[in-house]
Amino acid sequence: MDVKTAFFYLFSLVLVYAALRVVTARNPVHAVLHLMLAFSQAAAIWLLLEAEFLAITLVLVYLGAVMVLFLFVVMMLDIKIDQLRQSFWRHFPLAAMLGAVVVLEMAAVLLAGFRVSEAPLVAQQIGVEVEVSNTQSLGLLLYTQYVYPIQVAAVILLVAMVAAIALTLRQRKDSKAIDPGLQVRVKASERLQVVQVAATQVAERPASQENPT
Repeated sequence: MDVKTAFFYLFSLVLVYAALRVVTARNPVHAVLHLMLAFSQAAAIWLLLEAEFLAITLVLVYLGAVMVLFLFVVMMLDIKIDQLRQSFWRHFPLAAMLGAVVVLEMAAVLLAGFRVSEAPLVAQQIGVEVEVSNTQSLGLLLYTQYVYPIQVAAVILLVAMVAAIALTLRQRKDSKAIDPGLQVRVKASERLQVVQVAATQVAERPASQENPT
């Protein structure tokens, strides 16, 4: 067994353990942390398979953004763990059936084998005869043969981002937000206003003043 195979088995064992803890952990925060561990081990396995782009994307997008957001949301929510445990056995048959289907599909894929393609073959298809890496081959394909779909997808994402910002920054009539600039420019005389209110009842004299001794 070489070093690469040893690392593959190590990462696989940790990945299987983390995946099992995701579905068996009683604390939602612990489940999210184990899911982050599973993603990191999957990225390490992709690095061993020379899929650097997928590994870096998994780390940056999921571990760096999505899972951290999930972790903060789970920690801020008041999740009733007791109520979640009550409905566990009610949904267990459906979950077991779906799990068995996934296991059968994975077994069918593993038994059928994989068709391994090398990166230089991809580079030769676009007229490049040099030895390139997996990430470079993907970049050559995206910005040569698929440059127009990439530009269309970029424009769609830009429009969605601008629309989200516009919806967030619009002024709502039911909002009670205060402009910080107005608070800074306010004067001391404007903070307090003395109002003269006429008395509605005559003040009663104390008993000590009515019968002096």
